[in-house]
Amino acid sequence: MEFSFGTDRVSVNMPTREALMGEVGRRFRAGEGFALATINLDHLVKLGCDPVFARAYAGQDLVVADGRPIVALARLAQRPVELMPGSDLVRPLCALAAAERVPVALVGSSDEALGDAKRVLEAETPGLDIAWTHAPEYGFDPEGAAAETILMELATRRIGLCFLALGAPRQERLALRGRALAPGVGFASVGAGLDFLGGHQRRAPLWMRKLALEWLWRMLSDPLRLAPRYARCAAILPGHMVRALRLRGR
Repeated sequence: MEFSFGTDRVSVNMPTREALMGEVGRRFRAGEGFALATINLDHLVKLGCDPVFARAYAGQDLVVADGRPIVALARLAQRPVELMPGSDLVRPLCALAAAERVPVALVGSSDEALGDAKRVLEAETPGLDIAWTHAPEYGFDPEGAAAETILMELATRRIGLCFLALGAPRQERLALRGRALAPGVGFASVGAGLDFLGGHQRRAPLWMRKLALEWLWRMLSDPLRLAPRYARCAAILPGHMVRALRLRGR
């Protein structure tokens, strides 16, 4: 499934979890870095109006479908993909890192949330080495000097997997910069995925997720901020449906 934004193209190039884990495992063993992004409808809104974000996203090595609308669009285009929310990838990626003896870093969120996430993940995953955690200061600029310091620290510590919990577009922009400054690091942009582990944010109950109602849970938790966001998402959906139908005929 492919989305175009001017001259930039974003492809969901990891259609299944098996394919994703196979590719990440291969890169771990080869010492190759990567940038993993999890595209959703809110990202599509941002990509359509932010050329810098679009360029950063187009530079991601691995892209998966985070959100049922993306899965539905792919199905409409007859290019099926599995649903892989970033929050659901944290544990399996940690298990793979432990199996391959790859040091892990957690960057973003807050010191307290990262400390809780580290304790939870290391308790659940025997052999997991979370070698570094870092919560950037408020107003963090992925193009600034502080970002360069973070990337140099990751490279110096020979981190193989770094979870970025900075929110879009900062995490994807930092990951792209990291591909040049810390090429051996695998960056996984997971948004609130680390906050959920320690209970710093509450995720929708499983039954709501199974009914594709996680968006409703989130909107009701913060309607003033999220209701306009979901309205913008709904507004772009018909256009992407038309484009998906055009892809179907190719």
